[in-house]
Amino acid sequence: MGGAKVVVYGLSTEGYAIACQMAIKGADVYIIDESTPSAISLKAEIAKTYPNVSSLKEDEPLLAMEPIDTAISKAQYLFFTPRIRKTGQDIKTEIHSKFKDATTSLKKNSSVIYTLPAGFGGNNENISLLEHVTGLEVGKQISYFYYPLEDLNQQPKFIGSFNGKEDSVLADLLTTGKKEKKFVAISSSEHFHAINVLSRFASLSSILEVCRYVQDDITKNDLSSDDFQEIFLDNMISGLFDLKSLGSSFESANTLMYLINGSVKGIDGYIKKLIDEIRSTLKKNDLKASRTKIALSWTLDQHEMRGDKIEMLQNLTSRLRDYIGDVEAYEHPNSDLFHSDKTTIIVACSKIDFENIEKNKQDANIIVIKANPLCEIIQ
Repeated sequence: MGGAKVVVYGLSTEGYAIACQMAIKGADVYIIDESTPSAISLKAEIAKTYPNVSSLKEDEPLLAMEPIDTAISKAQYLFFTPRIRKTGQDIKTEIHSKFKDATTSLKKNSSVIYTLPAGFGGNNENISLLEHVTGLEVGKQISYFYYPLEDLNQQPKFIGSFNGKEDSVLADLLTTGKKEKKFVAISSSEHFHAINVLSRFASLSSILEVCRYVQDDITKNDLSSDDFQEIFLDNMISGLFDLKSLGSSFESANTLMYLINGSVKGIDGYIKKLIDEIRSTLKKNDLKASRTKIALSWTLDQHEMRGDKIEMLQNLTSRLRDYIGDVEAYEHPNSDLFHSDKTTIIVACSKIDFENIEKNKQDANIIVIKANPLCEIIQ
């Protein structure tokens, strides 16, 4: 495996993590930042020194580069890991356009590893596009694999492969620890991914919907001691992109669509509940909207492949501004938040943000709302 030529298209968190893993294993890795015209050479020592994209970008070490087309034309393995920031109908167009850019210069006997969620049948479209762009036939002159990356701590167990064909070099590159990767047919890997995504959202929806019915303080208090109170808005949105890509695989109403739509509605319902809780907090505390500031504290990873969280934060900010003029989003709650002439309602959108707020909170005019299923209020 040592020296396998690998190109990772997209300087995303997930793409960089997998590039580092392969560089440390001895592969010859180039990573492409879509906003620059060159492919960056990623050596093992750089991978060990800079554990994530932010640290690499902050320090800007001098790295060897070569033109993107040259790097791709030499690649044995091309990993497609772009950052997607469009929404709605534009997503597909953006993905297809980037996929064309990434694969145009590929040569015979190379392999493409697609790491975005593709829903059901989405890989068939990708395969047709790949054949059209390269003029090579998948399964004969070029290979295609499906490996939907989501959680950095837990990569997929299966590699979807055209005709279920195995590739021992790819398996070595992607294996971490003792557990070897198993190759399955692409349609099988689509189904495994769907089961993972739906299981998680079905469980989440059940919690969110039941918590919407909690009215009295005693029940709220009893339930708030449970583990699910550690689920924040940040966790709720993880994988929403995958869920929606499953939803766009179907034309007709069926039970799966009810599950998918129910989960999406569950999150919309939760956002409405959170906004209602913020408004009722103003009422209960006799706070005038003009004398109140809302601080949404959500430390986001700007380099993630999926843009759902960034989009949700923008959506929440604009909806809250319909009621209160002074609404700001904060990456890290700093001391400025605690020195305002207004009463500040801080909404903690992730566990890490909540812990930071608790650590830095001073005796000031501050109310904290945990963006968890019960929207707990801490004064």
